[in-house]
Amino acid sequence: MPWRYFPREAATTMNSQVPKYVTRGRAALLLGIPEDELSRLSIESGLGHKERAGEQEETFFTYEELRKICMLTVHHVN
Repeated sequence: MPWRYFPREAATTMNSQVPKYVTRGRAALLLGIPEDELSRLSIESGLGHKERAGEQEETFFTYEELRKICMLTVHHVN
């Protein structure tokens, strides 16, 4: 049985490496839409959150927020 070849510790380690947030660029890539379109959807829906470090500002999304954006776009198209 293939699952026996992976120790429990390895599975736990792999799960902890999944980020809780993704950047706007990565989110756009995952959703297959341009960053400016994702920015528009983010502003209209209020999803995502901005963080500032000095002059730099970045928008981050949770995977749940990405799911909601997918659902919004599907319902908007249909």
